[in-house]
Amino acid sequence: MFQEGPTPTGAMHVSALARSSLFMVAQANIKGYVTRFICCRGFNELRARCFVDLQIKKTRLAMEEAEAEHAEAPPDVNTEPAAEEAGATANGKRKSEEPDPPEEAGGGGKRRRGAGGKKLRAGERYIPPPQKRNPGVSFSREHFDETSYYFESGLRKVYPYYFDFKTYCKGRWIGKTLREVFRSEFRAESVEYYEKAVKEGRIRLNEAPVKDLSVVLRNNDHMRNTVHRHEPPVVGTPLEILMDDGEVVVVDKPASIPVHPCGRFRHNTVIFILGKEHGISELHTVHRLDRLTSGVLLFARTLQTSKKLDQMVRDRQLEKEYVCRVEGEFPDGELVCEEPILVVAFKIGLCRVDPKGKECRTAFRRLSFNGKTSVVRCAPLTGRTHQIRVHLQYLGFPILNDPIYGSSAWGPHRGKGGVVGKSNEELLQALVEEHRSQENLHLLDLMDDCAGVPKDSGKSFEETDKLSGSSEPTKSGESCQGRAEYCGGDERLNSSETARLNANNSSIQELPNSAESEGNPTQADAASQKLPPQSRDHLCSECKVVRPDPTNKELVMYLHALRYKGPDFEYSTRLPDWAKEDWVETD
Repeated sequence: MFQEGPTPTGAMHVSALARSSLFMVAQANIKGYVTRFICCRGFNELRARCFVDLQIKKTRLAMEEAEAEHAEAPPDVNTEPAAEEAGATANGKRKSEEPDPPEEAGGGGKRRRGAGGKKLRAGERYIPPPQKRNPGVSFSREHFDETSYYFESGLRKVYPYYFDFKTYCKGRWIGKTLREVFRSEFRAESVEYYEKAVKEGRIRLNEAPVKDLSVVLRNNDHMRNTVHRHEPPVVGTPLEILMDDGEVVVVDKPASIPVHPCGRFRHNTVIFILGKEHGISELHTVHRLDRLTSGVLLFARTLQTSKKLDQMVRDRQLEKEYVCRVEGEFPDGELVCEEPILVVAFKIGLCRVDPKGKECRTAFRRLSFNGKTSVVRCAPLTGRTHQIRVHLQYLGFPILNDPIYGSSAWGPHRGKGGVVGKSNEELLQALVEEHRSQENLHLLDLMDDCAGVPKDSGKSFEETDKLSGSSEPTKSGESCQGRAEYCGGDERLNSSETARLNANNSSIQELPNSAESEGNPTQADAASQKLPPQSRDHLCSECKVVRPDPTNKELVMYLHALRYKGPDFEYSTRLPDWAKEDWVETD
């Protein structure tokens, strides 16, 4: 029976009737389970009853402990009834109480009641339970307004801005100090930088400013690191919308622009440009394109359309046509390559033909030949990582300006016929050395080009930050499987690689200190041209260097998604200039 008389407001009571109901449900569940167990295993009735009695005792004991725990907290007699009612959800469940505000990280010996009424020992930090991520969160106007674009020398550039990198404590960090973690895993900056950032309150642990880097990390610690973020420029070609009928958005993606935020790119991405300049958001992926690849890119407006198109991809009902320019005279007529492809370096999505790889099939046909290079039509009949590029390399006709699969690091024959003569580790090292000697960032850009996020057609782009790791459309989960968490947002480019590249790159100039540049402000003025005051930060190492703008050859690869065709639709773009018969390569 319910208790008679007034109940103190705010008190947490479990009535006799409620306890009885819960107990009966638990007992019925246990008996049902045991009955099924007896039927399957043939236990005798006596053993079964003992088992039931034991489980009932455990249930009663647990309920008594829970009731005693609730009794520890005295009722708040000052709470208004309306306020208590507001704490209940629509389904009748009471919302969990708000946890106490966290102490300062590394703070003193206050005793605080944590989750479940547990008291903290002197000197112990309060760590709030991890928050469940809301799958419905998407990019909004707040994110789009973080910074803005400006155009210069044919490039789309982003004003530097402040950004919060967030991460929960990883298992391998538990028991280590922040200083140890920064020194070993966040090497984009020196430990001295992080010490200065702590003094300015830029590093927070469980939303409390960190006092010093000696604080020891615990499970479920949440770290927030505010950084001054610089994004690489991309081509200034406008993003053209080919179709927007309320169900599908089709765009002609320029080369050099990633599909979605990853690595060093956030605002210079297709998703952010569509949101900032066209007011289009809440999109679902259908397929992906490499950052250096241009052409037809499909998004679904609704979940239903996304599932429909994703099923077409799985059933291979989509006809895909690409066009590329390759080295040499490609054979006339149709040529089909069916060599299996294996991912050999997950961090950068590096692939090669290998008998242990996944089955793969691409059809090629030459469209034109200008005496040095050929324009080739490509029809990928499967969807593997870098499928077109790897098959063309295997056939001995790599894409003319492919920074990876056209590299001499593959050996004298550059991977033709699958002959490399190097182990996977040796191949990767040779690629890094070649790109370092040529003073470019192609390989490192590829490392930043999206990794480790599984495709899920049932979620929007903003919800999952899906991969853009393949040049071809992929079946669910087949593109860039298993790559390291390079683009999760909490780990930046390895500083040792950056430092070595900067040391070899004579074009990168370090700006003098303000005291040294008073008599010669020309260089500093040129570096900060068109940049508002808030775009410079005194702790940011990137603000202290002047980087040359990338050239068109570095931003454009001669691979273009020309046409996508389904049972009842077809989307296509114009041929790019480099694919026309009268095109002549310029230095």
